[in-house]
Amino acid sequence: MHNLRWTSGWIAVFLTFGAIIWIAAVEATRAAQQGAVLGAQPVPGPPQLDKLKLPKGFSIAIYADHVTGARSMALAPDGTIFVGTRQDGGGAVYAVINRNRGTRADGVVTIARGLNTPNGVAFRDGALYVAELSRIVRYDGVLDALKTATPGGSLTLRPTVINDKFPSDRLHGWKYLEFGPDGMLYVQVGAPCNICERPDPYASILRMKPDGSGLEVFARGVRNTVGLAFHPDTHELWFTDNGRDTLGDEQPNDELNRAPRAGLHFGYPHCHQGDISDPEFGKTRKCAEFTPPAQKLGPHVAALGLTFYTGTMFPAEYRKQLFIVNHGSWNRTPAAGHTGYRVMLAKIQGDKVVSYEPFITGWLLSDNRAWGRPVDVLVAPDGALLISDDRANLIYRVSYN
Repeated sequence: MHNLRWTSGWIAVFLTFGAIIWIAAVEATRAAQQGAVLGAQPVPGPPQLDKLKLPKGFSIAIYADHVTGARSMALAPDGTIFVGTRQDGGGAVYAVINRNRGTRADGVVTIARGLNTPNGVAFRDGALYVAELSRIVRYDGVLDALKTATPGGSLTLRPTVINDKFPSDRLHGWKYLEFGPDGMLYVQVGAPCNICERPDPYASILRMKPDGSGLEVFARGVRNTVGLAFHPDTHELWFTDNGRDTLGDEQPNDELNRAPRAGLHFGYPHCHQGDISDPEFGKTRKCAEFTPPAQKLGPHVAALGLTFYTGTMFPAEYRKQLFIVNHGSWNRTPAAGHTGYRVMLAKIQGDKVVSYEPFITGWLLSDNRAWGRPVDVLVAPDGALLISDDRANLIYRVSYN
């Protein structure tokens, strides 16, 4: 009996120790995943617009503040900007209203709270579409409801679920929404890991009818895109893709990809940036089998939102060119320092990128801290460029004098 008690006691100790190790591993994984949110150490205090550098003739100002966690944006015909966020379980969706069409918004109205990572937003035919972690919902009549809304207030709208069949994995589970010229609603499902091989719908871009039916895979081999844009003339899909981690500070590059048709494969998990074979999954398929990126965007820059400039305020050289946000790195070593935290301009001729250069820099300071993190870009009705920032909790307005 004594030996039995002794043995049972040691078993309990081993089980407890194992549980502690398991919990520590889970927390380490969670911390690594949250690193994508934290990025470079934040700078306390108000926005430092004086630090931002733009090309000659351009200026930047605050269009709307108090937009907590501002992420993806969508434009309504009346100039209302809808903004998604990325909080797990308690996320909000906002409407930034500008009834007088001025250079600064009137204020912010909360459309909904308590949503599960409502990052993606899109607007069509009077309805707001919101992509949560595992479903897409639609809010009807939202513009009518906003007509009498008070800035700083909130609405109580009941959503209609149009599709709730998406995976619930949190890593790379936040979604982006965009309506295509074909009338279909495009959305992505990221890889639920750093590097792994999973069946459809993981690591793909999908599309469906506005009512949620007819869901199909449009593109595969896409690790994690949080930015989709269609060329105003060719109607081809261009999108960003975040490269894998743990291959070093300087590789692989994030990607700008072009999908002129359905059915293309862009390499993940077998090939990265078009020419780096994965140490594990590259053994089964070669880079030559896949569609290469249109442009390498830099290592670990976290390329997110992008948009073709379709306004007339900016000089002609900017029209129908592609603005791309680099949200900023989170996993480079201290010696390498952070990269990204900027808005880039990709100039395109035909189907080729002929130049890729900074358009706005200055969110990342010389001491390797960042006071802001741009996320998405949108062309306003007056031709200004709007940029969301989920660290500074605001939306900027870039104009040309």
